[in-house]
This record gives sequence, C-alpha cells and structure tokens, in this order.
Amino acid sequence: MKGIILAAGKGTRLYPVTMPVCKPLVPVYDKPLIYYPLTVLMDAGIDDILVITPPDDTKPFVNLLGDGSRFGIKISYLEQKVQRGIADAFIIGADFIGSDDVALALGDNIFYGPSFRKKLRQARSMSAGGAAIFGYYVPDPRAFGVVEFDSNNKAISIEEKPKHPKSNYIVPGLYFYDNEVVEIAKTIGPSARGELEITSVNNEYLKMNKLNVIALDDSFSWFDAGNADSLYKAAGEVRAAQRSGKMIGCPEEASFRNHWIDIDQLTRLAQDMKSSAYGGYLEGIIEEN
Repeated sequence: MKGIILAAGKGTRLYPVTMPVCKPLVPVYDKPLIYYPLTVLMDAGIDDILVITPPDDTKPFVNLLGDGSRFGIKISYLEQKVQRGIADAFIIGADFIGSDDVALALGDNIFYGPSFRKKLRQARSMSAGGAAIFGYYVPDPRAFGVVEFDSNNKAISIEEKPKHPKSNYIVPGLYFYDNEVVEIAKTIGPSARGELEITSVNNEYLKMNKLNVIALDDSFSWFDAGNADSLYKAAGEVRAAQRSGKMIGCPEEASFRNHWIDIDQLTRLAQDMKSSAYGGYLEGIIEEN
C-alpha cells in the first residue's frame, strides 16, 4: 500500500501566520504539523509516501523531510498546481500509486488515542477490495460530513452538514482505498464549488456496498488544525497527552517500532537533536531498548 499526504492547502484561515510558511509546516506544540499525518501513515505500515505540496513550495518540505531515508522510508513530492479538491490527490498521484492500494491523510489532521495503531492496521485490511474510512464521534455533528453505518461496519449513508444527522459520527481526514480509487477520481465531476470532493469518491464506494467504517469513540482525539483556535487547542491537547510520557506524532519512533531503522540509526537521530526535549524522548526509547 502507498500513502499520500495532501499538504497543498494555502492555509488562508490562518493568515498572516501561513503567509511565509505552508500550513503543514507550522508547529503544533513541539513538532511540525505534517509530522502527525506522516506518523499515522507509518503506523499503518506504509513506507512509500507521496507529499503533495502547493505550487512552487516543495523546497521547505524537502528541507524538513528529505527523501525519507532517515525515517527508513521513501518520500517523494508532487505539486497541486491548482486547488481542485481532496480527490484530485489520486489523479496527481496516479503514477505514484500504480497498481497499489492507497491511504490518503490530510496534512492538517491530527489523530491519537488508545490502540490507534491497531485501528490503522484494521483500516488497511478492510480496504482490500473496497474502502475504509473512520467515523469520529462528536456530540453535535451538524457542521460536518456525517456517516451512518450498520453493526457490520458497512456505511449506509453519508451526508454533508445535515440539519437532522442520522448518527453522531463524522468523517475525518484519513481514508484507505483499493486501487479502483484512481479511476473513480478521474470520473467524478466537480461539485458546486468547483472541486473534486472526497465525499463523491466515498459515495461511489457506498453505491457498490464497499465502504467500511471504523468507529472512533470519545477515547480518541481528532483535530482539523485549520484555524487559529483549533491549532491552539490541538497544541494544548498534544502537550497534555504527552505528559503521560508517550509522544504523539514521532516518525522516528514509528520507524523504529516497525523495524525500518535500527537502534544505531535511532541513536544518530537522537544525537542530532540532543539539546531538545524531542531528542531526549528519542534517547529514552534507546535506553528502554
């Protein structure tokens, strides 16, 4: 399975913060925002990842992530020349995806919770021959895309911002698909706002009865860090959660747990950041092992 991070948003809701720097590169507490979706894909066992960037803005991403080799993975880059919606990622990345299945993570979404790694592996398995999305529980889902699903985790309906929601589960920015998603993305038409909507893709899988839903209850946390308030709240929640001693969004740790880098490589990475708390956390992992 291949992975895509869609990091091409202009971040206009965060202006002037994002005028000099792309939104996925802004800090959320102790690390760049893009570290969170990157770690999610790595925790799903994906080691070949495409980062889709805004036009003429790839270099800062390369400066941060490089080719991925220090994380024991492969990272490549393509630009979204014109913002045409989330589903456009599958058209831009068609050659990258090739004949593989694919997972798509939005570059401004943060997930964490108990056994989330297990949920990710479940999504990967459930998307074989179809699609798997997450349903995140919220008390009032009317401002979101809402998914209704049955006891077998099959989606029944998806509605955008319904006045009378059929469930309390919304669809956050993390999606797993089989290879058919590429052709589906090429055939759907633009919405009223002129974009290729991910909901249109999901509805195609829904029509085929191939859309699976993995429920995340209120023990999980999800943030769409798209505006100043949500960015601030996410930073506070990450800080509070990390008081337990477990870091959220650490690609070096994900790689080490996946056996993509060994303890000697992790030691070198820790040494490069030894003066920071982040480097200290990596040193703690080394001591444990």
